[in-house]
Amino acid sequence: MVVCDDHSGRWVNATMARVHSNAGERVRALGEGWFLATTSPGAIATPTCLGSITDWVTAAVPGTAAQALRDAGRWSLDTPGPLHDRDIWYRLHFEGDGLRTLRLGGLATVAEIWLNGERLLNSDSMFVEHTIAVTLRGDNELCLAFRSLHPMLATKKGRGRWRTRLAEPANLRFARTTLLGHMAGWCPPVHAVGPYRPIELIERTCPLTIRNVDLHTHVEGCDGIVDVAIDADWAGGSPPEALIEIGEQRAMLAWRDGKLQGELRVPDIARWWPHTHGTPALYDAHLKIGTIALDLGHVGFRTVEVDRGTDGKGFALKINGERVFCRGAAWSSADIVSLSGTRAAYEPWLRMARDAGMNMIRVGGTMLYESDAFFALCDELGLMVWQDFMFANFDYPASDPAFLDSVEREAAQLLDRTQANPSLTVLCGGSEVEQQAAMLGLTKGSWDNLIFTDVLPRAVAQRRPDVPFVRNAPTGGALPFVSSEGVAHYYGVGAYLRPLDDARRAEVRFAAECLAFANVPERSAVQALMGDAIAAVGHHPRWKASVPRDPGAGWDFEDVRDHYLRTFYGVEPARLRHEDPDRYLRLSQAVSGDVMEAVYAEWRRGRSSSAGGIVWMLQDLRPGAGWGVIDSAGAPKPCWHAL
Repeated sequence: MVVCDDHSGRWVNATMARVHSNAGERVRALGEGWFLATTSPGAIATPTCLGSITDWVTAAVPGTAAQALRDAGRWSLDTPGPLHDRDIWYRLHFEGDGLRTLRLGGLATVAEIWLNGERLLNSDSMFVEHTIAVTLRGDNELCLAFRSLHPMLATKKGRGRWRTRLAEPANLRFARTTLLGHMAGWCPPVHAVGPYRPIELIERTCPLTIRNVDLHTHVEGCDGIVDVAIDADWAGGSPPEALIEIGEQRAMLAWRDGKLQGELRVPDIARWWPHTHGTPALYDAHLKIGTIALDLGHVGFRTVEVDRGTDGKGFALKINGERVFCRGAAWSSADIVSLSGTRAAYEPWLRMARDAGMNMIRVGGTMLYESDAFFALCDELGLMVWQDFMFANFDYPASDPAFLDSVEREAAQLLDRTQANPSLTVLCGGSEVEQQAAMLGLTKGSWDNLIFTDVLPRAVAQRRPDVPFVRNAPTGGALPFVSSEGVAHYYGVGAYLRPLDDARRAEVRFAAECLAFANVPERSAVQALMGDAIAAVGHHPRWKASVPRDPGAGWDFEDVRDHYLRTFYGVEPARLRHEDPDRYLRLSQAVSGDVMEAVYAEWRRGRSSSAGGIVWMLQDLRPGAGWGVIDSAGAPKPCWHAL
């Protein structure tokens, strides 16, 4: 949280450990009273022209345009219309006078911020928070203009060294926005537009100004150490005493050159463990400066190491010195329409992951950075987080200084706001960038990108040295997709239709993705989707619309599931579907779980080379037989029980 002392200037960056509450501030959420309107691109240049628009709908903030239009009956997840082809305006009138700090938690994606007719900021990254010093004048008008993404992308020139079919359009590589909504074949085309994270006004009510908080933990023997550095000012007179409290331990902090610094030792700590190996112990953290109390959330103490094995080719995590087999699933979204970042949105999904015996969640590079509530829940539930930076498959423009500056801010903000979260156990540059280049025949030198070889590893080393960094996933061998070295995306058993013994012969060291099938949900969910056409499961267009497929492929993941239905149960899927559709449905519900169970059993045997497997993926984004082991309504599929 940044409280700017110079209210005549502008912002700029909010990069610090998250302060959950500050008794020296009054925080006002600007969440109600918003209205939304859509226009053709560039039709409205400034808020002074908004009077010509009469068609407004109410909008939730935080929220998205898709959410507001859906609630107004003008948009549907069943037939999602495009939103990147238009400008979308949000407008709010509110009362207030004097100096404030305006904090915008996340704007998707090309946005202008206007207050009382003055443009305060242009933003072109969905992944950066903004904090701006403002002066309020009674009746205030705050306007957010989300400009059409298409004209911005049209200005971007230059061919990449390769082109991917994962996401369209190809020049999305220039935009810092989620790929959700752009990946045909499995993800509904829901365009992320709007203020999807909270907007707040902050009023300073005391002499204290805090610009930055650094809160880092490490372990020394049986003790936990908390290092504290706070960039702060105290206006008027000598600053008061300050102390840090971690659990029942306290330590005084010293003022030195505008900073509060100190160290606190917690003796005989209870370490944070993944729930499969122990208790995820946490300690409340508080800061007191004079009479002002600040809630810093919680901290945990653990160590994380990567064990490469005797041949140097492995990848296994050791938590607190103990080797941990990582089993889990890849996260998609708690709600692809609203992009909600609340505890209530996350908790059911994460508890179901924990209850299935998972101990790791991977947030892949095709998704978005989740909010603080996500990491806090993973801390509490004992779920390790493998966090990708939001890069996937594209050849990103590392020669563009402005792009690199934006990436540096994005990385700094993520790492700083999660610096006290013990659940964060792996940081990864992104998903399948190296693999994409290699599969298209480019030489190894062409896979390199300054973002993954310099910008991100340097940021991690500076801000989260306790967390291992993986350049990209997959990576490790002479070719990125060699499963017997480093980190793999293993689909031998699965999309490549190999027999079960391939899970052993492939000598998988760590599968950061694996076991993707068109997982059939429970019968009630099938009935809700298909109605009277339930007997047509497997070939009805309504059913097939939900079945994942790779772009350009002549097969889909239902064909993959049918292959294993044939090899596991000795039945002919097409014939069974015709002669006994009910039995076909029941066997289809069972087979992907049987395959998952068999592969995990192989990887968990005593002499296995494997140290982890992350199923693709945790939850579906729409009803049907998607990759998720949980359906889009939050109900476990039969394969969840196998896990």
